[in-house]
Amino acid sequence: MVPLYAQNHDYSKYNILAVDDIPLNLLLVQKMLSKFNFKLRTASGGQQALDAVAAQKPDLILLDLMMPVIDGFEVIRRLRADPATADIQIVILSALNSQEDVVKGFNAGANDFVMKPIIMEKLLSCVVTQMQLVEAKSK
Repeated sequence: MVPLYAQNHDYSKYNILAVDDIPLNLLLVQKMLSKFNFKLRTASGGQQALDAVAAQKPDLILLDLMMPVIDGFEVIRRLRADPATADIQIVILSALNSQEDVVKGFNAGANDFVMKPIIMEKLLSCVVTQMQLVEAKSK
């Protein structure tokens, strides 16, 4: 069932980058968002995420925190430090859900935080809200 706020809206113009080092998590996010026609790309780690952003700036990044080599916190810090990528909407998708981790994520520069296991309605609501913010910024 598609929530009312997500019906009759063209999401195909939005570019989303999902980042997670666990392929099953990426598949789950792809499946959850597939019916909304987002342009969805994936990256399997922090460096791949930074490379993907450099190749094509997304409207939104759905970002895991616990990844080897470059974790999600560092990805956020690097993106926020670069004027060319500082304005990208970033939503953390993580099993790290202590108050300390959530605050650390927001302090690093995240726009929102969705805890794993991901509830489809929560993810969709969050993504739609972020896309509305992107749209508002572009006006």
